Amino acid sequence: MYRTLPTDRVSVVIPVRNDHEYLERCLEALARQTYAPWEVIVVDNSSTDRSTAVAARHGAFVVDELEVGIPTASATGYDSASGDIIARLDADSIPGVTWVASVCESLMKHSNAAAVTGRGILMDDDGRPHRRSSAFFMNAYFWCVGSALGHPPLWGSAFAMRRQAWLEIRHEVCRHDSFVHDDMDLSIHLGPTREIVVDPLLTVAASARPLALDLTAVRRFVRGFYTIVRHWPHELPPIRIAKRLRAKRELLEPALAV
Repeated sequence: MYRTLPTDRVSVVIPVRNDHEYLERCLEALARQTYAPWEVIVVDNSSTDRSTAVAARHGAFVVDELEVGIPTASATGYDSASGDIIARLDADSIPGVTWVASVCESLMKHSNAAAVTGRGILMDDDGRPHRRSSAFFMNAYFWCVGSALGHPPLWGSAFAMRRQAWLEIRHEVCRHDSFVHDDMDLSIHLGPTREIVVDPLLTVAASARPLALDLTAVRRFVRGFYTIVRHWPHELPPIRIAKRLRAKRELLEPALAV
């Protein structure tokens, strides 16, 4: 069981590469939070646009990561975080005003969880939401990846984990393989013995770019499949499910013994 207090410090990590317009909206949303984050860390992944200037103007702590790739940039951000809770947003995420507060409340409620994750409502740049397409995309992601992992996955645009959990696995993640999906890889290494909880209160708005049916979508699918099979045969679904059930049983044993 983890320990979470209402006063826990939340570090928000945002990896970015040439996304200054989206980053501006994300940082503006973070500035309106009812519970202010302890720190906002923007990891600049060799941007050539105004991303670093935007981050600095909003008072974010800018960390440079020259090795291009979201896994590397994300891990560098988590390593730089000093908060008790490490939250992750993408540059195109737009959290609601209570998002940071909801992160703390969710981890307090789910005291056995190593991480909590939200879902997304994907929107056009003009703010028009794609609710049905978003629901289909999110349901497909959580069902397909969850089936392969044996437990719910994290969604990279809106999740939070305990700093303690990150310190336990930071040397295991595939931070130098830019082809993996970093959120799926992190989910693999957090689970199956650590709990990941999907919390609707952590839902954020995000860019509808993932809905585009183009070569990027094909590449995204291939990367997802690669991320899963990269960890086989030691992380085959039946093995992970057995580990998860054993972890749950061990968690219940002290209560049953009373």
